[in-house]
Amino acid sequence: MTFIYQKTRQFFAQISTGMEEIATQELKEQGATRIRPAFRGIHFTATPACLYRVNYLARTITRVLAPLRGFRCPDPDTLYRETRAVSWPDLFRLDHTFAVFANVSHSGITHSRYAALRVKDAIADQFRDRFDRRPDVNPDSPDLWINLHIHKDRATISLDTSGGSLHRRGYRKTGLEAPMQETLAAAVIRLSGWDGEQPLCDPMCGAGTLLCEALMHYCRTPAGFLRNKFGFEFLPDFDPTIWRSVKQKADKKIRPLPPGLITGSDMAEEAVGAVRKNVEKLPHGDDIRISRRRFEDIPALENTVIVSNPPYGHRMGGKEETGDLMKDLGDFLKQRCKGSTAFLYFGDREMIKRIGLKPAWKKPLRNGPLDGRLVKYELY
Repeated sequence: MTFIYQKTRQFFAQISTGMEEIATQELKEQGATRIRPAFRGIHFTATPACLYRVNYLARTITRVLAPLRGFRCPDPDTLYRETRAVSWPDLFRLDHTFAVFANVSHSGITHSRYAALRVKDAIADQFRDRFDRRPDVNPDSPDLWINLHIHKDRATISLDTSGGSLHRRGYRKTGLEAPMQETLAAAVIRLSGWDGEQPLCDPMCGAGTLLCEALMHYCRTPAGFLRNKFGFEFLPDFDPTIWRSVKQKADKKIRPLPPGLITGSDMAEEAVGAVRKNVEKLPHGDDIRISRRRFEDIPALENTVIVSNPPYGHRMGGKEETGDLMKDLGDFLKQRCKGSTAFLYFGDREMIKRIGLKPAWKKPLRNGPLDGRLVKYELY
């Protein structure tokens, strides 16, 4: 059976709102062509090597879908029938697990969960008819992720070539409440323009996601370095030789981190312990300097790129506590950070005005459900 992506070599990269420009640039860097932005994602054309590079190296893309079959889908019976028309044993075996995630809008089928259930049933029934057995469903960590998208009664069934969200880098085994997503942290580092010419510091580092992404950015560590599998390995035309070459070429570019170039601190002992455990999973993570202290106790951060996701809301106890902290942070930046540039991500946009500094720019970036803002401050 020939699938849509094999005829067109077109794929779909899912991204968060605000990542469009960066993700487009990343796709170009990995050799993608015919790049076309769409709602919550980007269509692009790629060779097998390019597809592997995008999954392994891109830092701001959430996942990459390979379309298998498209059809008009006015009702659940059509969805079931068309799903069974896909030759699923061409993609995976009985001993593999799978899961279906669906998104439905403006269609006769109104519930995403029900749509996903019909796809699951069709796949299971096809295997049962052929082999008298069916593969197991694993909704948390399946071998194969299958995506269903229905919009205005037009359905597309795709294979997730990423094998789960790419924001799960694998270094954050120890997390704290309300963490920043890795793809967002990567976007912050990229938008800062930091190239290693100046030191970088996160004085309120939490579990250290920004520090980890800064480390991977400088050291040229592939975003997927710690992942042990990708969904593209299930594609019928997967070429292990090309994949091995892509991985080896990327891994050879990893370089050391100069001691002291990246530093971080936090007032919470739990946070410092978490970030130390997280960074040590990455190449050269031991060269990040982590300390336990309040930012108010830092004598100065001059001629430095400062990145941070200040705590907010229930993490601080409430709006007043957060507002007071933002005022103190603004005073610190103004008085002790001469010649530095700060990039602060605000999950609560109301807190921007409490800093008391004039922004150079503000960019909308989502962190899960939060419609936050990345704000740049030039400190003279």
